[in-house]
Amino acid sequence: MIRIGIIIGSTRPGRNGDRVARWVGDLAAEHAGGAADFELVDLVDHALPLLDEAVPAAAAPGRQPHTRRWAKRIASYDAFLIVTPEYNTAPPAALANAIDYLLQEWGGKPVGYVGYGIFGAVMAVQKLRAQAGVLRMADIGPQVALSLHEDFVDFADFRPRPLHTAQVHAMVDELVAWAQALKPLRVPSAVVVEKAS
Repeated sequence: MIRIGIIIGSTRPGRNGDRVARWVGDLAAEHAGGAADFELVDLVDHALPLLDEAVPAAAAPGRQPHTRRWAKRIASYDAFLIVTPEYNTAPPAALANAIDYLLQEWGGKPVGYVGYGIFGAVMAVQKLRAQAGVLRMADIGPQVALSLHEDFVDFADFRPRPLHTAQVHAMVDELVAWAQALKPLRVPSAVVVEKAS
């Protein structure tokens, strides 16, 4: 079965990301009807410090225990949905940091985006798309862009407009199709985990 990690990109206290990610996860699981398994990946649970590996991931697997745990988790997925806000036209520093910890574990996997912000986090997602190419990820379709003005009440109470349901469904269909098509390109999880341990 295809395993899809839904990464909550914000670690800020009072964030909206966890509510958005649960909404995405519920819609995705219902729509996929057993064709894929969806799991929330909360950066808060991993508590990754600012990148503290002496050698870049492109040169060697990380040696720190937190890097190895993160590598094992990411290696276990076939695809990702990244839920991100936008801070000053960019994704959160915690998300960029988490991505930079790894390389091989991301490769050969499709990624879709759900952004939320004043303008739907379109600029933050644009930067993540550029990074995905370098990581050899398949950057799929248009993002789901949630507006803090139209999909939230008082910028905190998440009430997505009905039009977003169809967008999430379309993204899930594309993500599952790409995950299946790219399977020959992915390094088996066991190999990645072994190198990281």
